[in-house]
Amino acid sequence: MTRMTTTIRRSITLAAALLAGACMEPRPDSRPAAAQGPLTRIAFGSCSDETRPQPLWMPILNQRPGLWIWLGDNVYADTDDMGAMRQAYDNGKANPGYQALLSTTPVIGTWDDHDYGLNDGGREWRMKAAAQQLLLDFLDEPADSPRRRREGVYASYTYGPPGRQVKVILLDTRYHRDPRDTVRFTGDVLGEAQWAWLERELRGSTAQVHLIGSSIQVVPEEHRFEKWANFPAARERLFRLIGQTRAPGVVFLSGDRHIAEISRVDGTAAGYPLYDVTSSGLTHTWRTDNPEANRHRIGEKLVALNFGMLEIDWNARPATLRFTILDDREQVRLERTIPLSELQP
Repeated sequence: MTRMTTTIRRSITLAAALLAGACMEPRPDSRPAAAQGPLTRIAFGSCSDETRPQPLWMPILNQRPGLWIWLGDNVYADTDDMGAMRQAYDNGKANPGYQALLSTTPVIGTWDDHDYGLNDGGREWRMKAAAQQLLLDFLDEPADSPRRRREGVYASYTYGPPGRQVKVILLDTRYHRDPRDTVRFTGDVLGEAQWAWLERELRGSTAQVHLIGSSIQVVPEEHRFEKWANFPAARERLFRLIGQTRAPGVVFLSGDRHIAEISRVDGTAAGYPLYDVTSSGLTHTWRTDNPEANRHRIGEKLVALNFGMLEIDWNARPATLRFTILDDREQVRLERTIPLSELQP
């Protein structure tokens, strides 16, 4: 029996064992079912090349997450050929390990540039409307989902009973984003419709934890690649909006970089420390561990295949958020525990 066959069989066996306990996924922008229990284990990641080996699905399954969040570059389909893009999604979705995850675990997500279709692309991409529908097909969005009708793939999901709620807010940093070379990097990232939606999602929320998924990093400022800091006015607007809406428990989840790191920034208009937990990539990372400045980084960066986990201890006093980055051997490589009391307006 080959190692691949053994892995597939283990995945299927674990899928069957977990299926009965999998929690149901709320519809986008909807309230959770009243009977739903609290969400305590969330896995997340990004940068999965469908043409490469995908060794992390079994380690992810072994963590028994109650939710999986795609943070972008879910496939690599830099193309204006929608047939080729659909095939890339079909190939990624057919992976046996991912199929095992789908059979046990609710899956939600947003996109980044390579599944958007244009490297470093923004609002100028002419195929964005068609590409949006293919992403939503990949995510099994129903035909009547609000995500099918709006311009952009942003969405929110609320999990858990009152008092122990997690709200996942997935941003679209592509569909309305200005080109990087416009207005001396002071352009916009989200577009006015998405900004108004985000304000409603934060201001009207009853959740204790708000996970904001952004395909590109929010907190780091110094590297030369894509990041919110390339659009300083938009980044400041985001921090100010968190402060104005007094949304508690905000933590950013990001991908894109083919490294993992945990960053923290203090003294922003949000009114409390903001963390950015970056997990990338699922199938490939940097070839060498090159130095890279990030004055907001906590600890080291990780150059290795990785995925992220969040464990919420609702029974702790105060409740805690434990973020970990794990490798393909299920070893914890980065870790940060945050008291929820620290993330209060």
